[in-house]
Amino acid sequence: KGEELQAHPAAALVVYWRELDRQVRARGMVSRLSAADSDSYFAGRPRDSQIAASISPQSRPIERDELERLYREAEERFDGAEVPRPANWGGYVLDPETVEFWQGRESRMHDRFLYASRGGSWEIARLAP
Repeated sequence: KGEELQAHPAAALVVYWRELDRQVRARGMVSRLSAADSDSYFAGRPRDSQIAASISPQSRPIERDELERLYREAEERFDGAEVPRPANWGGYVLDPETVEFWQGRESRMHDRFLYASRGGSWEIARLAP
């Protein structure tokens, strides 16, 4: 995902609440989270997660046995020591250009509102279901 975002820094995210029949979708450009913020987030992750991140050849094919071997080696290497954040590990920040709020209805007459960023302000439009 990170390599894709580096090549094409646009993304969308969706949060859906089935129980409430609601959804929020945001689309926009992404930028890399600062190293300091990535360090802080990584430090707050569970140790097992830190170790897994340190050995993972992210999204590359790997045999399970090889992955587990790398993990065990890293556990030994970092025994009692802080696990450093891998250089390629970090987050992205979405700068939303549009945000859509959707409220489902049994009649299929859903409520949809689109907020679109236009020169420092937000225009709001109701969308047809």
